Formats: sequence, C-alpha cells, structure tokens
Amino acid sequence: MGLSIEEQKAVERFRKEVVDPSQTKLVILDFWAEWCGPCKALTPVLEKVAAEYADKGVILAKINVDKQKFIASQFQVQSIPTVYAIFQGQPVADLTSARTESQLKQALDQILQQVPVQAGAADGQGGEQGQQTPDIDQLVGMGEQVLADGDAERAASVFMQLAQMAPDKPEVQSGLIRALVAAGQTEAAQQAYDALPQEMKDDALVQQAYSALELAGTQVDTGELDDLRKAAAERPADTDAQIAFAEAAFAAGERDEAAEVLLRAIQGGGEEGNAEAKEKLLKMFEAVGMEDPWVFAQRRKLSLILFG
Repeated sequence: MGLSIEEQKAVERFRKEVVDPSQTKLVILDFWAEWCGPCKALTPVLEKVAAEYADKGVILAKINVDKQKFIASQFQVQSIPTVYAIFQGQPVADLTSARTESQLKQALDQILQQVPVQAGAADGQGGEQGQQTPDIDQLVGMGEQVLADGDAERAASVFMQLAQMAPDKPEVQSGLIRALVAAGQTEAAQQAYDALPQEMKDDALVQQAYSALELAGTQVDTGELDDLRKAAAERPADTDAQIAFAEAAFAAGERDEAAEVLLRAIQGGGEEGNAEAKEKLLKMFEAVGMEDPWVFAQRRKLSLILFG
C-alpha cells in the first residue's frame, strides 16, 4: 500500500484497538496530546462516562497525536481535543463539542438508539446483528449540526466519511458540498459536484448545495469587496451594483450585510419589489437552507417589505 514500516504498525495497532472492537462496540475515539490543557480536562469526563456506559457496549480508545501522527492525519484532525464515536470502523458522530458529562451522555444515548451496538458481547464477535448499517439519516443530522455550529472543516470530514458509507444519498452529497464550500475548499466542492451522476445533480438537496457553490464563486479579496461596497453605497438605485456587492459579501461570510443590501433594493423596487434582487436573495436562502434560523429571520423581513 506504499506505507512505511512505522505507518503499517500504526494501522495494525489502530485496527486492533479501534476497528476490531467497533464491529460490535461503540468506540469513543479521543485524539489528544500531553501539552493540550483542554485534553487533560476532558480525559476524566470521557473515562468516567465510558466506564458508566461499558455495560451498554461503549469503550474508550485514545490516540496521542504526537505519537500517532499518521492516524491523526487520516482523520484530518485539525485541532485537539477531537473526539469521534466509531462504529464498524466508521465515524458515526462527532463528539468534540460534548465537553461535560451530561452533554456526552446525551450524545451517546442518541447514538445508541440508532446503531446496533451489542451490549456485553465480546469484542470482534458481532455476528449478524453486528454487521447492520448505522442509521444514515441520524448521522447526516449530526453532520449538519456540526456544520451549523460553524466547524466547517470537521463537518467536511464527517460528510466525507458518510459519502464512503452511502454515496447514493443526496443528503450526504449535499452536506459534503456545502461543508467544503463553508470550509473554503471550493475546488474540492466543485470536484465533488462534477463527479455526481446527472440524476443526483437534479435532486433538490444537491441543487441547494450547488447554489452555495455558485455563490462562493463570487469571492473577492478585501480591497475588491470594499470597492463593491462603496459602489453600492454611491449608486443605491443601481441594481447591478447592489447585487454585485451582495454576492461578494455573502461569499465572504457577511450574510447579514448581503441580505440588508438586497432587502433595501427590493424595498426600493415599488409594489412588486425588485425582481432581480429578490431572486438573488432567494438563491441565498436556498444555499443556506430554508430551515436555517438566519433564513427564517430574513424571510420575515422580506415578508414585511412585500406584504406590509
């Protein structure tokens, strides 16, 4: 496989300590380091909860990122502590945000309702039940939550793993593309989209992700953004100037400012509103997701402008 001797040893050790037990157990996989203060604070929480949940089929495995750099790189670990729940060799949830005992227990309870963990079964002896597939919908929901929490890099990693497990799921591909866009990896997002079959591209969820990808393509540097902002302020009746700035602001992560500019343009468009500005704002809504709280707030503002 082109691996060095040390990398082969690391893979074998990981297989024995994590992959094999995860065939029937839920493995809490903790990436840590000696110099990491938050890691040391989290360790007793993980150990306590893992011990309490042992009879439910939960075990704890730890990866020292300094000593096992190859394994950490395979999981694209960007910061520590990073904590995953592993089942049947695959990450099924990101537990990093669960820093307290109650948060971790709540997350584990949700996972254990969805995956066929064999409580009390010997490691590696999964039988027929141990080979069942985790609930993909639940895992997608967890990936979406990580993305909504603002950790785009980790969300992209989660969706990459899901794409290996369920490549034919539009919600998985949509999440992957949007997470890559949010992480600033627009080229990778475009490649992921281009690789999809046409019927998948026609799916509404993938279309939503493609809207996000298109809008990300208007990203400019700080100087250009300032020039577009100035042009929009100087020419409030110029729809093209308003839209150009709104697109660039949205791509730069300035969603509130982008929406404000478009809402003003819509309001200045008479009784029917500015159709072009409205179309662009709706495209932004689609890119973010209609159930997102930000979209809900902006839709209320749009309704007040259009319907009073």
